Amino acid sequence: MLRATVRLIIILLSVIAMQAAEPLAGRWLLVSQVVGNRKMPTDALMLRVNPAGKAFDFAYSVPVNDVQFVSLKFSVRLDGTETDVLNAKGQKIGTVTLIKSGAAQYKIILQGQNRPTASGLMTVSADGKTLRSESDSGVRGETGVIHTVQVFARQ
Repeated sequence: MLRATVRLIIILLSVIAMQAAEPLAGRWLLVSQVVGNRKMPTDALMLRVNPAGKAFDFAYSVPVNDVQFVSLKFSVRLDGTETDVLNAKGQKIGTVTLIKSGAAQYKIILQGQNRPTASGLMTVSADGKTLRSESDSGVRGETGVIHTVQVFARQ
């Protein structure tokens, strides 16, 4: 019985360690963005990615009166399972899928009613200090695709 308990503890610690080692996990501050070949202001956007069981919680926030206000959030597995995207009021505004496609790369697809579908790639740098998010989005029935590049710095 003691051996089984020790094995279980070792397995649980291994799972926790693997999630903690996920390169995407952490706190990221937006430092630059280009939308459709135009450099745009970054404002003070923060992305937090935290392990949550078998999933990862994503929270995009901006400061409001010195308090981080979460404007968008979702909890997603890295296996492509679709999950809901919620706004600040907790209302569903779309869905997201995320697939780990490399050691530090993640394919993402965001969809929502009355919103363009965006698909892209998030890549954590080899030194783990930057996160680059590239995506393409377009509106059905309209021509052209908008390419967006956002660069975040680990905090």
